[in-house]
Amino acid sequence: MTDLVSIIVSTYNRPDALSACLRALAHQTDRSFEVVVADDGSGPRTSEVIRSWAPRLPVSIEHVWQEHRGFRGAEIRNRGIRRSSGRYCIFLDGDCLAPPEFVATHRRLAAPGWFVAGNRILLSAKLTKAILDEGLAVETWDFAALVRQRLRGGVNRLLPAMRLPLGPIRKLRRNDWLGAKTCNLAVARDDLDRIDGFDASYVGWGLEDSDLVLRLLHAGVQRLDGRFATGVLHLWHPEVERLGLPENERRLAEVRSGNRTAPKQGLSTLGCDLSAPAA
Repeated sequence: MTDLVSIIVSTYNRPDALSACLRALAHQTDRSFEVVVADDGSGPRTSEVIRSWAPRLPVSIEHVWQEHRGFRGAEIRNRGIRRSSGRYCIFLDGDCLAPPEFVATHRRLAAPGWFVAGNRILLSAKLTKAILDEGLAVETWDFAALVRQRLRGGVNRLLPAMRLPLGPIRKLRRNDWLGAKTCNLAVARDDLDRIDGFDASYVGWGLEDSDLVLRLLHAGVQRLDGRFATGVLHLWHPEVERLGLPENERRLAEVRSGNRTAPKQGLSTLGCDLSAPAA
């Protein structure tokens, strides 16, 4: 695949983490991509971070914003998709750090009729603070450095940092939706359009990514395992409020029990895209 890749980075009021995320994207070996920051209602400091990185990134960056009315990750990702120009979309959370070969590896794994589900390493609160305070480029660390952090409790596991040529083994979980998350998920734009994107009726934290993956599977788009290839580093954050989770679980159970591919409230129902508020 040689087409432009769109990296859609979701964020909300974590400008320091977003800055680290953009720094990691500035180090990519494959530079045929764009960045779209999908902002769920952050204040002006996030806009400042994006403006400060724009001249330092080797690629273009867009900022799409919506008013914050609780966690609306599905809707803001739809706005990011609409603003994007690439034929292949990689979803990345704004508190995740991508290693330098991240885009190149996702491009290599891309195949018609498949989405790629990657994984992550969780960083401790102490290591996260050091990264954000001192500007540590942990995404460039080699495996030995991560092993040392594992021994110190800085990371929760090492397997996502390993790189193995699994070949056909990557297709063994082709119909499995569990564990596929939008902190590291790649989907062709045509397939996103076919299922009308995320379901924005999911409000509050949780399961909007599972809904998307299930509907992709219902549409015949299968899962390619990105483990041992595309792992990212996830900065620590406090556990988020989950008051809307029971309703989202009910919505997901409905999707699991049927074969529906269309969302209740998808890309086609979006109003106009919004720009970030003035600083």
